Amino acid sequence: MSPTAFTLPVAYLRQVVAAVGGDAENSAAWLAPVGLSVAALDDTSLTVNLEQFSRFVSAALEASQEPALGLFVGRRLVAQSHGMLGYAALSAGTVRDALGLFGAFTRLRTSLVQVAVTPEPSGGIRVALVPTEPLGAIERPVLEAILLSVANVLATISLGACRVVSVAFPWAIPGETGPNQSGGPSRDYAALAREFFGAPVTFDAGWAGFVVPEEGLDRPLALADPEAFAEAARICERELAKLTADDSLAGKVRRILLENQEGFPSFPVIARRLHRTPRTLHRHLIAEGTSFRAVLEDVRHRLAVEQVASGRFGLEEIAYRLGYSELANFRRAFKRWEKVPPSAFRSRTSPKLK
Repeated sequence: MSPTAFTLPVAYLRQVVAAVGGDAENSAAWLAPVGLSVAALDDTSLTVNLEQFSRFVSAALEASQEPALGLFVGRRLVAQSHGMLGYAALSAGTVRDALGLFGAFTRLRTSLVQVAVTPEPSGGIRVALVPTEPLGAIERPVLEAILLSVANVLATISLGACRVVSVAFPWAIPGETGPNQSGGPSRDYAALAREFFGAPVTFDAGWAGFVVPEEGLDRPLALADPEAFAEAARICERELAKLTADDSLAGKVRRILLENQEGFPSFPVIARRLHRTPRTLHRHLIAEGTSFRAVLEDVRHRLAVEQVASGRFGLEEIAYRLGYSELANFRRAFKRWEKVPPSAFRSRTSPKLK
């Protein structure tokens, strides 16, 4: 994967800043060398490449002086932090269904790892993280955060019934082999990991993940909503298909639109960014079986579903953000996409987020 291909929802970066703590001045001080600012992180269209993200995580570790920063970030990442993937998990019929979602659709949230769900040789189900590329110095905090977040989601949807029975980390306890040989930070880190996961932790293991008992994985969940689950899973499948097609010219147009959510560029501007004339770009899009209008419509649909479901914005604001001059036009478009008005869609999904 090239550095420019890497993207990560900016909401995760905000959670890291919150976990580091400190006032706005302190945050600004350690963000500035990374090329970021507190204000920039409020922009939902912000994108960073892998190199910048690596520097961001390293700077956060330095600023916090907390070896277990990844654990503190993971503790903050609830199901709603993971967009449509999280909404789908909240509606899952069983824990096994939710694990299947993470295995199939983690790429929608991060391209850094894959989630592998396999039988554990000693019994139970192993939920492992497999990095898709070398993470270097940021491997530990990244894997800590993702693992703890997944464990917390499983505990939430099962109302505490699905408990982690063991955890495996592929690194040594921080401080044991480093310059600080006092043992204090080492003991604190190990104890904190055990406390946060609620299970014994093995270090220097050959994999990163945790084990849950197989018993109860197929027990119906109290929060199950088959209709909402099917709808969210369908959206996840559609988004994953788009990711696999992003090497196409239509995919490049889509990325430009998503990078400029606060004001979509015009077709001539996009053509210029892609070093083509509008006529040539139009011809190539037609050859791919689509058009600029179709791509724009698809992007609006995707963003509308996410923003209506999140409950963060009013319908008028969403309509304005998506380039609709009239709320009525947005309502008609949304009903055409989802077969229900946006208000009905929000009332169907919002209870899961409260």
